[in-house]
Amino acid sequence: METKNKIIYIVSALIVIFTLFIITDISLGRSTGKGEFTMEFNVEPGQGVNSVATELYENKLIRSKFYFKLWVRFTGNTNKIKQGIYTIDDSMSTRKIIRKLVDGKVKMISFTIPEGYTNRQIGDVLVQKNIIKKRKEFLYAASDREVLEKYKIPAKTAEGYLYPETYTIPYNYKVERIVDMMLKRFYKNLNTIEESKELSPEELHKKVILASIVEREAKKKEEQPLMAGVFLKRLQIKMPFESCATVQYLFDKPKQRLLEKDLLIKSPYNTYLNRGYPPGPISNPGLPAITASFRPVESDSLFFLVKPDGSHYFSKTHEEHLEAKKKYIDVLYE
Repeated sequence: METKNKIIYIVSALIVIFTLFIITDISLGRSTGKGEFTMEFNVEPGQGVNSVATELYENKLIRSKFYFKLWVRFTGNTNKIKQGIYTIDDSMSTRKIIRKLVDGKVKMISFTIPEGYTNRQIGDVLVQKNIIKKRKEFLYAASDREVLEKYKIPAKTAEGYLYPETYTIPYNYKVERIVDMMLKRFYKNLNTIEESKELSPEELHKKVILASIVEREAKKKEEQPLMAGVFLKRLQIKMPFESCATVQYLFDKPKQRLLEKDLLIKSPYNTYLNRGYPPGPISNPGLPAITASFRPVESDSLFFLVKPDGSHYFSKTHEEHLEAKKKYIDVLYE
Protein backbone atom coordinates (compact mmCIF):
# COMPACT_ATOMS: atom_id res chain seq x y z
CA MET A 1 0.00 0.00 0.00
CA GLU A 2 2.84 2.37 0.92
CA THR A 3 4.60 1.57 -2.37
CA LYS A 4 1.41 2.30 -4.28
CA ASN A 5 1.03 5.64 -2.47
CA LYS A 6 4.64 6.55 -3.28
CA ILE A 7 4.06 5.83 -6.95
CA ILE A 8 0.90 7.94 -6.92
CA TYR A 9 2.81 10.73 -5.16
CA ILE A 10 5.69 10.63 -7.64
CA VAL A 11 3.37 10.55 -10.64
CA SER A 12 1.32 13.41 -9.20
CA ALA A 13 4.47 15.43 -8.57
CA LEU A 14 5.68 14.82 -12.11
CA ILE A 15 2.31 15.89 -13.48
CA VAL A 16 2.43 19.07 -11.41
CA ILE A 17 6.01 19.81 -12.53
CA PHE A 18 5.15 19.10 -16.15
CA THR A 19 2.04 21.28 -15.89
CA LEU A 20 4.05 24.11 -14.35
CA PHE A 21 6.63 23.76 -17.11
CA ILE A 22 3.95 23.94 -19.80
CA ILE A 23 2.37 26.98 -18.18
CA THR A 24 5.75 28.68 -17.75
CA ASP A 25 6.79 27.85 -21.30
CA ILE A 26 3.53 29.21 -22.66
CA SER A 27 3.67 32.39 -20.62
CA LEU A 28 7.41 33.10 -20.71
CA GLY A 29 8.84 31.02 -23.55
CA ARG A 30 6.46 31.67 -26.38
CA SER A 31 7.20 34.13 -29.16
CA THR A 32 6.70 37.85 -28.62
CA GLY A 33 5.06 38.50 -31.98
CA LYS A 34 3.98 37.13 -35.34
CA GLY A 35 7.10 37.73 -37.40
CA GLU A 36 6.47 41.40 -38.08
CA PHE A 37 9.80 42.40 -36.50
CA THR A 38 13.13 40.97 -37.71
CA MET A 39 16.65 41.98 -36.75
CA GLU A 40 20.26 41.00 -37.36
CA PHE A 41 21.28 39.95 -33.86
CA ASN A 42 25.02 40.10 -33.20
CA VAL A 43 26.67 37.81 -30.65
CA GLU A 44 30.12 39.21 -29.94
CA PRO A 45 33.13 36.98 -29.23
CA GLY A 46 33.12 36.03 -25.55
CA GLN A 47 29.67 37.49 -24.91
CA GLY A 48 28.02 35.74 -21.95
CA VAL A 49 24.50 34.35 -21.50
CA ASN A 50 23.43 37.26 -19.26
CA SER A 51 24.40 39.83 -21.86
CA VAL A 52 22.76 37.90 -24.71
CA ALA A 53 19.56 37.51 -22.69
CA THR A 54 19.50 41.23 -21.89
CA GLU A 55 19.91 42.26 -25.54
CA LEU A 56 17.22 39.84 -26.71
CA TYR A 57 14.84 41.12 -24.03
CA GLU A 58 15.54 44.79 -24.78
CA ASN A 59 14.82 44.13 -28.47
CA LYS A 60 11.55 42.40 -27.51
CA LEU A 61 12.58 39.04 -28.96
CA ILE A 62 12.06 37.13 -25.68
CA ARG A 63 9.55 37.57 -22.87
CA SER A 64 11.82 36.76 -19.95
CA LYS A 65 15.56 37.01 -19.36
CA PHE A 66 15.19 34.62 -16.42
CA TYR A 67 13.50 31.95 -18.53
CA PHE A 68 16.08 32.32 -21.32
CA LYS A 69 18.99 31.85 -18.90
CA LEU A 70 17.19 29.02 -17.08
CA TRP A 71 16.58 27.09 -20.31
CA VAL A 72 20.15 27.64 -21.53
CA ARG A 73 21.53 26.21 -18.28
CA PHE A 74 18.93 23.42 -18.06
CA THR A 75 19.90 22.20 -21.54
CA GLY A 76 23.64 22.41 -20.78
CA ASN A 77 24.32 25.14 -23.33
CA THR A 78 25.83 27.80 -21.07
CA ASN A 79 29.14 27.89 -22.96
CA LYS A 80 27.83 26.77 -26.35
CA ILE A 81 26.33 29.97 -27.76
CA LYS A 82 28.41 30.83 -30.83
CA GLN A 83 29.49 34.27 -32.01
CA GLY A 84 28.17 35.70 -35.24
CA ILE A 85 25.22 37.54 -36.74
CA TYR A 86 21.85 35.79 -36.63
CA THR A 87 18.59 36.65 -38.35
CA ILE A 88 15.97 36.49 -35.60
CA ASP A 89 12.31 37.53 -35.75
CA ASP A 90 9.64 37.90 -33.08
CA SER A 91 7.74 34.79 -34.21
CA MET A 92 10.48 32.57 -32.76
CA SER A 93 10.05 30.99 -29.33
CA THR A 94 12.78 31.25 -26.71
CA ARG A 95 13.75 27.62 -27.22
CA LYS A 96 13.98 28.10 -31.00
CA ILE A 97 16.20 31.15 -30.55
CA ILE A 98 18.48 29.25 -28.17
CA ARG A 99 18.71 26.33 -30.57
CA LYS A 100 19.70 28.71 -33.37
CA LEU A 101 22.40 30.38 -31.27
CA VAL A 102 23.81 27.04 -30.13
CA ASP A 103 23.74 25.46 -33.59
CA GLY A 104 25.65 28.46 -34.91
CA LYS A 105 23.21 29.14 -37.74
CA VAL A 106 24.74 32.53 -38.38
CA LYS A 107 24.18 34.82 -41.32
CA MET A 108 26.76 34.11 -44.03
CA ILE A 109 28.34 36.28 -46.70
CA SER A 110 30.17 35.24 -49.87
CA PHE A 111 32.94 37.03 -51.72
CA THR A 112 34.82 36.13 -54.88
CA ILE A 113 38.50 36.79 -55.51
CA PRO A 114 39.32 36.53 -59.24
CA GLU A 115 42.55 34.89 -60.33
CA GLY A 116 45.38 37.40 -60.58
CA TYR A 117 44.08 39.87 -57.99
CA THR A 118 46.70 41.66 -55.91
CA ASN A 119 46.45 41.96 -52.14
CA ARG A 120 45.32 45.56 -52.62
CA GLN A 121 42.47 44.41 -54.85
CA ILE A 122 41.47 41.69 -52.39
CA GLY A 123 41.35 44.30 -49.64
CA ASP A 124 39.09 46.44 -51.82
CA VAL A 125 36.73 43.49 -52.39
CA LEU A 126 36.44 42.93 -48.64
CA VAL A 127 35.73 46.63 -48.09
CA GLN A 128 33.02 46.61 -50.79
CA LYS A 129 31.42 43.61 -49.08
CA ASN A 130 31.53 45.41 -45.71
CA ILE A 131 33.67 42.61 -44.30
CA ILE A 132 36.36 45.08 -43.27
CA LYS A 133 36.32 48.87 -43.03
CA LYS A 134 39.65 49.68 -44.66
CA ARG A 135 41.90 47.97 -47.19
CA LYS A 136 44.90 48.25 -44.87
CA GLU A 137 43.28 45.85 -42.39
CA PHE A 138 43.71 43.07 -44.91
CA LEU A 139 47.18 44.22 -45.96
CA TYR A 140 48.35 44.16 -42.34
CA ALA A 141 46.85 40.71 -41.73
CA ALA A 142 48.50 39.38 -44.90
CA SER A 143 51.87 40.72 -43.71
CA ASP A 144 51.77 39.35 -40.18
CA ARG A 145 55.17 37.86 -39.32
CA GLU A 146 53.71 34.94 -37.37
CA VAL A 147 51.53 33.97 -40.33
CA LEU A 148 54.48 34.13 -42.72
CA GLU A 149 56.58 31.99 -40.38
CA LYS A 150 53.74 29.50 -39.89
CA TYR A 151 53.44 28.90 -43.63
CA LYS A 152 57.20 29.31 -44.29
CA ILE A 153 56.73 32.14 -46.76
CA PRO A 154 60.13 33.79 -47.40
CA ALA A 155 58.73 37.27 -47.97
CA LYS A 156 57.28 40.29 -46.19
CA THR A 157 53.75 39.51 -47.32
CA ALA A 158 51.64 36.50 -48.25
CA GLU A 159 50.90 37.94 -51.69
CA GLY A 160 50.93 35.13 -54.24
CA TYR A 161 49.81 32.56 -51.68
CA LEU A 162 46.24 33.79 -51.11
CA TYR A 163 44.19 31.46 -53.25
CA PRO A 164 41.66 33.15 -55.57
CA GLU A 165 38.25 31.57 -55.20
CA THR A 166 34.72 32.13 -53.91
CA TYR A 167 34.56 32.00 -50.12
CA THR A 168 31.57 31.92 -47.79
CA ILE A 169 32.13 33.12 -44.25
CA PRO A 170 30.04 34.19 -41.25
CA TYR A 171 29.53 37.89 -40.68
CA ASN A 172 32.08 39.35 -38.25
CA TYR A 173 34.68 36.81 -39.38
CA LYS A 174 38.07 38.15 -38.38
CA VAL A 175 40.31 39.27 -41.22
CA GLU A 176 43.14 37.18 -39.76
CA ARG A 177 41.00 34.08 -40.19
CA ILE A 178 40.22 35.06 -43.78
CA VAL A 179 43.94 35.24 -44.56
CA ASP A 180 44.52 31.88 -42.88
CA MET A 181 41.63 30.33 -44.78
CA MET A 182 42.99 31.56 -48.12
CA LEU A 183 46.48 30.29 -47.32
CA LYS A 184 45.16 26.87 -46.41
CA ARG A 185 43.25 26.75 -49.69
CA PHE A 186 46.45 27.64 -51.57
CA TYR A 187 48.45 24.80 -50.05
CA LYS A 188 45.59 22.36 -50.49
CA ASN A 189 45.56 23.10 -54.23
CA LEU A 190 49.35 23.20 -54.43
CA ASN A 191 49.43 19.69 -52.99
CA THR A 192 47.76 18.41 -56.18
CA ILE A 193 50.99 19.26 -58.04
CA GLU A 194 53.37 16.39 -57.30
CA GLU A 195 56.47 18.39 -58.26
CA SER A 196 55.80 20.92 -55.50
CA LYS A 197 56.23 18.51 -52.61
CA GLU A 198 60.03 18.38 -52.61
CA LEU A 199 60.72 22.10 -52.99
CA SER A 200 62.24 24.33 -50.35
CA PRO A 201 60.28 27.49 -49.40
CA GLU A 202 62.72 29.57 -51.47
CA GLU A 203 62.35 27.34 -54.54
CA LEU A 204 58.58 27.38 -54.21
CA HIS A 205 58.64 31.17 -53.90
CA LYS A 206 60.23 31.48 -57.34
CA LYS A 207 57.51 29.26 -58.80
CA VAL A 208 54.86 31.45 -57.20
CA ILE A 209 56.50 34.61 -58.55
CA LEU A 210 56.55 33.16 -62.06
CA ALA A 211 52.94 31.98 -61.73
CA SER A 212 51.86 35.44 -60.56
CA ILE A 213 53.41 37.04 -63.67
CA VAL A 214 51.97 34.43 -66.02
CA GLU A 215 48.53 34.91 -64.42
CA ARG A 216 48.56 38.64 -65.14
CA GLU A 217 50.00 38.30 -68.63
CA ALA A 218 48.06 35.34 -70.07
CA LYS A 219 44.31 35.45 -69.57
CA LYS A 220 43.77 32.38 -71.74
CA LYS A 221 44.62 29.34 -69.64
CA GLU A 222 45.84 27.28 -72.58
CA GLU A 223 48.60 29.83 -73.23
CA GLN A 224 49.96 29.90 -69.69
CA PRO A 225 52.39 26.92 -69.94
CA LEU A 226 53.83 28.35 -73.17
CA MET A 227 54.23 31.80 -71.63
CA ALA A 228 55.91 30.31 -68.55
CA GLY A 229 58.34 28.64 -70.93
CA VAL A 230 59.11 31.96 -72.63
CA PHE A 231 59.94 33.66 -69.32
CA LEU A 232 62.16 30.78 -68.22
CA LYS A 233 63.94 30.88 -71.57
CA ARG A 234 64.58 34.61 -71.11
CA LEU A 235 65.90 33.88 -67.64
CA GLN A 236 68.20 31.19 -69.01
CA ILE A 237 69.82 33.52 -71.54
CA LYS A 238 69.99 36.36 -68.98
CA MET A 239 67.43 38.45 -70.81
CA PRO A 240 65.09 40.61 -68.70
CA PHE A 241 61.55 39.29 -68.29
CA GLU A 242 60.23 42.56 -69.77
CA SER A 243 56.80 41.92 -68.32
CA CYS A 244 54.32 44.79 -68.50
CA ALA A 245 52.45 43.17 -65.62
CA THR A 246 55.36 43.79 -63.25
CA VAL A 247 55.30 47.49 -64.16
CA GLN A 248 51.52 47.65 -63.76
CA TYR A 249 52.01 46.28 -60.24
CA LEU A 250 53.67 49.57 -59.31
CA PHE A 251 50.38 51.44 -59.74
CA ASP A 252 47.50 51.32 -57.30
CA LYS A 253 45.16 50.69 -60.23
CA PRO A 254 46.37 49.17 -63.54
CA LYS A 255 46.68 51.55 -66.47
CA GLN A 256 44.84 50.91 -69.71
CA ARG A 257 48.14 51.26 -71.56
CA LEU A 258 51.68 51.71 -70.29
CA LEU A 259 53.71 54.62 -71.66
CA GLU A 260 57.41 54.62 -72.46
CA LYS A 261 58.11 56.65 -69.32
CA ASP A 262 56.39 53.98 -67.22
CA LEU A 263 58.91 51.41 -68.42
CA LEU A 264 61.69 53.63 -67.04
CA ILE A 265 60.37 53.74 -63.47
CA LYS A 266 63.15 52.74 -61.11
CA SER A 267 61.89 49.84 -59.06
CA PRO A 268 63.09 46.28 -58.37
CA TYR A 269 59.71 45.20 -59.73
CA ASN A 270 60.39 46.78 -63.12
CA THR A 271 61.54 43.78 -65.14
CA TYR A 272 62.39 46.00 -68.10
CA LEU A 273 65.27 47.49 -66.11
CA ASN A 274 66.18 44.50 -63.94
CA ARG A 275 67.13 40.96 -64.89
CA GLY A 276 65.80 37.93 -63.08
CA TYR A 277 62.78 37.55 -60.84
CA PRO A 278 61.15 40.56 -59.20
CA PRO A 279 61.36 40.63 -55.36
CA GLY A 280 58.02 38.88 -54.92
CA PRO A 281 54.75 37.79 -56.54
CA ILE A 282 52.76 40.52 -58.28
CA SER A 283 49.37 38.80 -57.93
CA ASN A 284 47.63 35.80 -56.44
CA PRO A 285 47.57 33.15 -59.18
CA GLY A 286 45.07 30.36 -59.71
CA LEU A 287 45.90 26.68 -60.05
CA PRO A 288 46.35 26.69 -63.88
CA ALA A 289 49.01 29.42 -63.68
CA ILE A 290 50.70 27.73 -60.72
CA THR A 291 50.72 24.44 -62.61
CA ALA A 292 52.18 26.22 -65.65
CA SER A 293 55.11 27.43 -63.55
CA PHE A 294 55.87 23.81 -62.65
CA ARG A 295 55.17 22.40 -66.10
CA PRO A 296 56.21 25.03 -68.65
CA VAL A 297 56.12 24.24 -72.35
CA GLU A 298 59.44 24.67 -74.12
CA SER A 299 59.42 26.34 -77.53
CA ASP A 300 61.52 28.47 -79.84
CA SER A 301 59.48 31.55 -78.92
CA LEU A 302 61.18 34.38 -77.09
CA PHE A 303 58.62 37.18 -77.53
CA PHE A 304 54.85 37.57 -77.31
CA LEU A 305 52.23 40.28 -77.57
CA VAL A 306 48.54 40.41 -76.86
CA LYS A 307 46.09 40.46 -79.75
CA PRO A 308 42.71 42.26 -79.74
CA ASP A 309 40.88 39.04 -78.85
CA GLY A 310 42.96 38.57 -75.69
CA SER A 311 45.10 35.76 -77.05
CA HIS A 312 48.83 36.15 -77.68
CA TYR A 313 51.06 36.04 -80.73
CA PHE A 314 54.36 34.29 -79.97
CA SER A 315 57.49 35.15 -81.98
CA LYS A 316 60.88 33.50 -82.30
CA THR A 317 62.83 36.64 -83.23
CA HIS A 318 62.70 40.33 -82.39
CA GLU A 319 62.09 41.15 -86.06
CA GLU A 320 59.07 38.86 -86.16
CA HIS A 321 57.87 40.43 -82.91
CA LEU A 322 58.07 43.95 -84.39
CA GLU A 323 56.08 42.86 -87.44
CA ALA A 324 53.40 41.40 -85.18
CA LYS A 325 53.37 44.63 -83.18
CA LYS A 326 52.63 46.62 -86.35
CA LYS A 327 49.85 44.23 -87.26
CA TYR A 328 48.09 43.84 -83.92
CA ILE A 329 48.95 46.84 -81.76
CA ASP A 330 50.15 49.89 -83.67
CA VAL A 331 47.07 49.91 -85.90
CA LEU A 332 44.89 50.36 -82.83
CA TYR A 333 46.55 53.69 -81.97
CA GLU A 334 46.98 55.20 -85.43
